[in-house]
Amino acid sequence: MIRKLLIANRGEIVARVIRTCRRLGIGTVAVYSDADSGFSYLKEADESHRIGPSNPIKSYLNMEAILGAVEASGADAVHPGYGFLSENSLFAEAVVGRGATWVGPPPAILKAIDSKSYCRKIAGEAGVPFVPGTVGTVGKSDEILRFASEAGYPVVLKLDMGGGGKGIEQVDREDQVKEAFERLSRIGLMAFGHPECYVEKRIVNPRHIEIQFLADGGGRCICLGERECSIQRRYQKIIEESPSPAVTEAEREELFRHTFNLVKAMGYVGAGTMEFLRSEDRRYYFMEVNARLQVEHPVTEFLTGMDIVESQLRIAAGEPLRIGQEDVKFDGHAIEARVYAEDPVSFCPSPGTITRLQLPGTDEGRLRIDHALEEGAAVPPYYDPLLAKVIAWGETREAAVLRLKKGLSDFSIEGIKSTIPANLLILSSREFAEGNIHTGFIGEIFSRDLRTDDAGNPLWPCM
Repeated sequence: MIRKLLIANRGEIVARVIRTCRRLGIGTVAVYSDADSGFSYLKEADESHRIGPSNPIKSYLNMEAILGAVEASGADAVHPGYGFLSENSLFAEAVVGRGATWVGPPPAILKAIDSKSYCRKIAGEAGVPFVPGTVGTVGKSDEILRFASEAGYPVVLKLDMGGGGKGIEQVDREDQVKEAFERLSRIGLMAFGHPECYVEKRIVNPRHIEIQFLADGGGRCICLGERECSIQRRYQKIIEESPSPAVTEAEREELFRHTFNLVKAMGYVGAGTMEFLRSEDRRYYFMEVNARLQVEHPVTEFLTGMDIVESQLRIAAGEPLRIGQEDVKFDGHAIEARVYAEDPVSFCPSPGTITRLQLPGTDEGRLRIDHALEEGAAVPPYYDPLLAKVIAWGETREAAVLRLKKGLSDFSIEGIKSTIPANLLILSSREFAEGNIHTGFIGEIFSRDLRTDDAGNPLWPCM
């Protein structure tokens, strides 16, 4: 088993991984930038190392600085969390090259599946439907025009490499193609070092459904259920739940088969997520694989009683899966709301200092708060604005949602703005209660249900 783990990330995921390591008797090493030097999770780790200034390029994206911390600490493994370098094959290769264990898919697999076009090709060969579009990348705008003339507008341009909701652009008309293609290529080059993109036919009002899975080095794979991730803003998830109110048992079995086939075709090892879009006529299309721990993994942990981080660590250490698919049990309903440091109307970032903090009371197995918050702490402008996650469980969907709404209502942050009011508006809507949602849902209810006073201030729902 792993002896000492370095967590190459920041914020709540560091505290989350530390909890599992402490239970397993694994030593922990945290890293931090100047902006994060005062956070309490650094004291929870057995040791911590500064890796650079606040700018993430010089700290959390600085491979040599993190590898230096690995060497200085004597860590024998690295957990990348999510975001930053979590799916970077060069970083994974460098970690392995230094003699440490990479907690994630092997570098060669990471390198291959970093290309969404490659994954679409693999899906086609494995008999898994994928979103209609080009299999390979497009080299010039004429190719996009040719595809759109046959498929019809709107179409969606996507970067071949890169993720986190970035690098996606809808094109509604022919005269937008050239500019959109050039703009997206520039973004890809600057953000990910790869300008290549491909084109898909836009699926109207899709649902975003993902399958959490675990695969060991011996070719065994289990699926831990689906998550409904259709509540999004700017292609970023905000509320996730499991099971999906829309997925039937037959559809679930179909998605599991697709996942097993994709895992086998990719030679995947570790924890991962297969992401699908569901069209209005109930067709499922493979979209991409997330080769890391997902932000929303606690939803699945509540539903199955499994610790996904522990599974990651054991698989990375070469252990086989301890259970088969028939042993995976799903109990009740689980739902998560992400709390961002953002204006709840515009979703623009809201950095600052937390002047007052009141957290909901937790209830083991029923209400969980994953966070790294404290009064007086700064919320810097340099990083993703995710502050915390509130996860609730109930015997039914209605019970889980009610418990989540209570938790959010008891969650108070002052000094910065947060998306808690937006979450409550969503959870209070009739469509959400009926499970009638899609990826454009937030825009619809904001335009219809968001009320303001005479001064134009939002009037948010309460319990």
